[in-house]
Amino acid sequence: MVTRREVLQSLALCGWSGLSGLAGTSSAVETRTEAAASIKYGYAAITWGNAIAQAIDDISALGYRGIQLRAGDGTLDQFGDKPSALRDMLAQKHLTMAVFSSGNLVIDPAREREQLDLHTAHARFLKAAGGLYLQVIDERPKGRDVGRDDYRRVGQLLTELGKRVQDAGVTLVYHHHMNSVGEKPHEIAAVLDAADRRHVRLLFDTAHYAQGGGDPAAAIRQYREWIAVLHLKDVRSAPGASGGAGGYQFVELGRGRVDLKAVFAALGDIGYEGWAIVELDRVPEAGGTPKESAEINRRYLVDVLGQDV
Repeated sequence: MVTRREVLQSLALCGWSGLSGLAGTSSAVETRTEAAASIKYGYAAITWGNAIAQAIDDISALGYRGIQLRAGDGTLDQFGDKPSALRDMLAQKHLTMAVFSSGNLVIDPAREREQLDLHTAHARFLKAAGGLYLQVIDERPKGRDVGRDDYRRVGQLLTELGKRVQDAGVTLVYHHHMNSVGEKPHEIAAVLDAADRRHVRLLFDTAHYAQGGGDPAAAIRQYREWIAVLHLKDVRSAPGASGGAGGYQFVELGRGRVDLKAVFAALGDIGYEGWAIVELDRVPEAGGTPKESAEINRRYLVDVLGQDV
């Protein structure tokens, strides 16, 4: 297995040309892929856990233009009552809070009002902190199969929440996700069929869509009118591996099985001009650091895919 430190050393010495085992290619020139020049690249702070300040420093130092923070990583504990302080900190580091992860949207009817109030409050915080998109993930029902009413309920609740989020001054994006109602391609389609695109948009995740059994490039073309934010992410089969669950593991770009060349060809075809947030839930190998992973991801985007990060 090629380790992350070996990847970094190889990148520093010779670029990506010798890393055919990672990306399935032999030359950076051959793998250079065109996409919309105005894509804005950010990085998700989830890899750093609760070390928010360190994440901001590292992501800025690597040249990313935006960041995604989470309600569950200590952001609200540190800045919930002073969003302007977070806005100023990000501005000093030349970062936009492109996305704020608001947590899970529970579709239990008894909790609907509580859920709407919670995520609307997060939207107000996001607006005050200078952010743009509020992300939610739904929860798959426990102890039973998902039915048609579940897809309808998720779509309708997203629409109602989206209206309130718009009133707060930001945009709601739905993040399809493993272990959610919107896990498989047909389930994502059913949720979006029940939602109103005027009030809710899609955060499309390349790795979650692939792991759910779909073709990310085809889906990008299919949902071109829905996609407002992109999660760039890779995944590989790794039964029992540290950091993986259910036989898969999220890894740095180019180290998994997502066809990123095809993804960027699709982005070019649809003229995508929004935010692309590179995300890695956790460092996949012992001994690595979040910043090292972020550097591997950045170099893959620049050296292999020819992107201007």
